[in-house]
Amino acid sequence: MKARIALLATLVPIFAFAQNASRPAPPVPPRTGFHAEFFANLDEVQDKIMELAEGTPADKFAWRPANDVRSIAEVYMHVAGGNYFLSTYLGVPAPKPHRDLEKTVTKKADVIAELQRSFNHLRAAAAKTKDLEKKVKLFDDTTTHRGVLVTVLSHLHEHLGQSIAYARMNGIAPPWSR
Repeated sequence: MKARIALLATLVPIFAFAQNASRPAPPVPPRTGFHAEFFANLDEVQDKIMELAEGTPADKFAWRPANDVRSIAEVYMHVAGGNYFLSTYLGVPAPKPHRDLEKTVTKKADVIAELQRSFNHLRAAAAKTKDLEKKVKLFDDTTTHRGVLVTVLSHLHEHLGQSIAYARMNGIAPPWSR
């Protein structure tokens, strides 16, 4: 009897190991360090921009505070254009055809769809960025891929603030602040 128990005690761990060895490897853990911080910040600013765009009535997309400044739709398309343009500094070309979004995409549904596509493009470009210290030329200055990603976030937050001001001027409270 003791021999059977000893044999069983030996075989159970071997059997368990063999079972675990045949299972697929666990998913790769989430990015750490700067990448994790970048994507967490991107998640937040993207969610707010998209929620605000979706919460703005379609008839307000042509509104502008003055004749010589961007309309609500133009601001969102400027954001989309920035997502495409800044991704080129990470080595990912803008999608073709890349047209003048601010002048050609003006309807709410089209604006939201293009904005979402631009965020998907930006996320893919940022995910491919492995060497954060790689030097690149950005606006006549030398920076790094990390610097480009910081510029991306700065640009997004700048225009989120602008969009919040535009919304409030039209009596629209940002959805997350209600």
